[in-house]
Amino acid sequence: MGLTEAKVTIHGPKGQDVITLLVDTGSLHSWIDENSLANLGVDAKYTMSFRTIAGSKVERKVGHADIEMIGIKLPCVVVFAQKGDVNVLGATTLENLGLEVDPTTKVIKRSEALAAY
Repeated sequence: MGLTEAKVTIHGPKGQDVITLLVDTGSLHSWIDENSLANLGVDAKYTMSFRTIAGSKVERKVGHADIEMIGIKLPCVVVFAQKGDVNVLGATTLENLGLEVDPTTKVIKRSEALAAY
């Protein structure tokens, strides 16, 4: 499928910021630089363990931030990415916003229909 990047607006209590994220549908959550989230006033709510692609286990802070794309803005789970982590737009963020990646054009678009079962 190749690499796809997306511009998203992250909203927090102290403002908003437009950033570019690598789209990774294999990542459950979106990973965003912890300093960017802190500057926006996004608070970590808890810590979660993650398994990296290399198989190692890491722990990261997790919180919620409003993420906006294509005119849709909803609260999403965000992982506070540390130095060396890749900043990515994860699958649950896409699903929460009702979006999908077109594999041929690499364009993020609204889903035609969401699963309802």
